[in-house]
Amino acid sequence: MSENVTPTSSNSPTQSDPTQGNPTQSNPTPVLPEKPRRSRTPLIAGGLVLAAALAAGGWALVGGEDDGEAITIGTTEASQPYWDILVEKAAEEGIELEIVNFSEYTLPNPALAEGEIDLNSFQHLLYLADHNINTGDDLQPIGSTIIVPLPLYSEKYDTVEQFATGDQVAIPNDSTNQARALFVLESAGLIAFEGQPSTPTPEDVDEDASTVVVRPVEASQTASLIHDADVAGVITNNNFAKDAGFDVEGYVYADDPESTGAQPYINVFAARPGDVDNETYRTIVELYHDPEVLESVVDSFGGTAVIVEGYDAERLQEVLEQTETNLTSSN
Repeated sequence: MSENVTPTSSNSPTQSDPTQGNPTQSNPTPVLPEKPRRSRTPLIAGGLVLAAALAAGGWALVGGEDDGEAITIGTTEASQPYWDILVEKAAEEGIELEIVNFSEYTLPNPALAEGEIDLNSFQHLLYLADHNINTGDDLQPIGSTIIVPLPLYSEKYDTVEQFATGDQVAIPNDSTNQARALFVLESAGLIAFEGQPSTPTPEDVDEDASTVVVRPVEASQTASLIHDADVAGVITNNNFAKDAGFDVEGYVYADDPESTGAQPYINVFAARPGDVDNETYRTIVELYHDPEVLESVVDSFGGTAVIVEGYDAERLQEVLEQTETNLTSSN
């Protein structure tokens, strides 16, 4: 759904983060991908592989040669220190891990589907659902990682109660974050919907019953609009907030990571459908939740990430199925 090696070009000019708020990244990030074109060349070739090398008593950077024993995990944030900790924890359990870095968010899912890697961890359930729908794949979550709240910031107000009727709030207009931003405003009591849309758009907002007026803009522009005299607040993700110099914890309101509406934004480990019961893979998920790993994860996200506990593979798969249904019905 995670950064943070800066991605290169994508298929779309307006890009949105499949994790919503990854560690330290300044460039815009891709929108939910269109159907990836299957490549006949190994997708893994473009990545670096970090492996636990016990030779010389230390870590080594190695190439992509697979001896048939190492388990490969694809990500877009291999430079983050928590991966080294996870690799070490796995080695202590007799599991050899290789962390494969991809420079574009559109690559890890096709690589997983084609068997080039064993697992991936870079996306939330909504991104995974969109991939499955658009490609016909059936990749499945086997464990949760984090969720990053999507906050409402304001220079004018300190509480949601201070917003006045007709105030404008800028929200990202991309398909990943727009619906979530609208749910944030609804949860804050600033807008109301006509009916109960599963994937709301601005057209679903009941303007007569709402306090604020929604102003959709490109995700990269949201943070800068906080200084606009006509804008009372902005909803922007972790990366753009940091780049704009925000106090990322100084938001007026953020969605509840434990709410039902936030479930599609849970970031996950994904596997091929035939591997969902693989005991070694599930052990890797458990090791990710080791306190030492989690402390490093939270630090990497500047303290804004919320660790997701209490979701086993089966429950995550149910959320994915419902998310796919919602996306299909809204199209």
